[in-house]
Amino acid sequence: MHLADITMFWGPASGGVRRYILAKRAYCAAHTGLRHSLVVPGAHSTRLEEGVLTTRTVPALPMGKGYRFPLRAQPWIDALVERQPDVIEAGDPYRLAWAAMAAGRALDVPVVGFFHSDLTRMTALRFGGWTRAPIKRYIQHLYGHMDWVFAPSQIMTERLHGLGLRRVSTQPLGVDTDMFTPQRRDDAMRVRLGIPADARLLVYAGRNAIEKNLSVLFDALRRLGAPYHLLLIGSDMPRPADLAHTVVDFVSDPRILAGLLASCDALIHAGDQETFGLVIAEGMAAGLPVIGVNSGAVPELVDDSVGALAQPNDAAAFAAAIDSVFARNPVALGAAARARVVATFGWPARFERMLGDLRQLRSQGEIQPATLSMVEPASSHPLVNQPNE
Repeated sequence: MHLADITMFWGPASGGVRRYILAKRAYCAAHTGLRHSLVVPGAHSTRLEEGVLTTRTVPALPMGKGYRFPLRAQPWIDALVERQPDVIEAGDPYRLAWAAMAAGRALDVPVVGFFHSDLTRMTALRFGGWTRAPIKRYIQHLYGHMDWVFAPSQIMTERLHGLGLRRVSTQPLGVDTDMFTPQRRDDAMRVRLGIPADARLLVYAGRNAIEKNLSVLFDALRRLGAPYHLLLIGSDMPRPADLAHTVVDFVSDPRILAGLLASCDALIHAGDQETFGLVIAEGMAAGLPVIGVNSGAVPELVDDSVGALAQPNDAAAFAAAIDSVFARNPVALGAAARARVVATFGWPARFERMLGDLRQLRSQGEIQPATLSMVEPASSHPLVNQPNE
């Protein structure tokens, strides 16, 4: 089976979506009978070995942290049709998703969407609550025209069901548990970074974005003070002068990231809009307890047996949650976190399930026997981008 992914969520500082696609490519390369193509925007056109990678030149978004937003659909339709895949997966809800559907119609192959980003909450956070209704209509229109939609968590599946979408199933992401492991702990890392040996070292890895609520982390650390120390891993991180912290720029090599995570004492994450929380699962695989918030998909990964949850946007509650982890046994909590991820979230099991669903979709036109309803398209809505406009 030949799988093709297309997404604009691909850039020099990309996070979970990029790691998911790279893991899928590696899985396909290791299994006979599977091929993978990837079509993503880049700084210049590139074509490598057959079926491996095609990037098309797209200008970078201003202030877009390296992301690129294609405006014309036809070149992307042509690229997918040229690759002749058996299934196309659209990894973002923008122009390339419409290109994927047009290519799927031309090839008469299924097109699935992966609901990586909670577009309704993301736009409301940035532009105000007035965007919720039109964005919901857009999501209904877009994903209602796809053959199937994967959601990375149960809560995202329920939100799509709440919009009237029925061709949806939960497909959690996975973790390379051989890469992210406590065995990569390096006690000399603290010396190299100038971090005190006796510090309680907390780590945040990800983007500096409004929905990640870094200000909550900083306020919580101000309340706690010594001996807590914060390691920030990512591009364009703030550097609060009144906090004990260390910044490591974006790490593209997963082995280095895995080593940094394993060398800390706990992972903290105040983001309240996670559709899965891949870095949380990676931190757990590295043997870290996690302090997160009781929102989004985080409670599907974290509970008191592997860390602690606080109410969203509450620095005092977050500080108390951090202290509660260290008042118990953080090493034991981290071991339990590692055991949970190994048992449930290894990439091979995730992709075996996905491929089973895709084979069923190709042969039967649906993934599970059910009466499925389509949402009436809101074709008059201005946010709807038809493929050949």
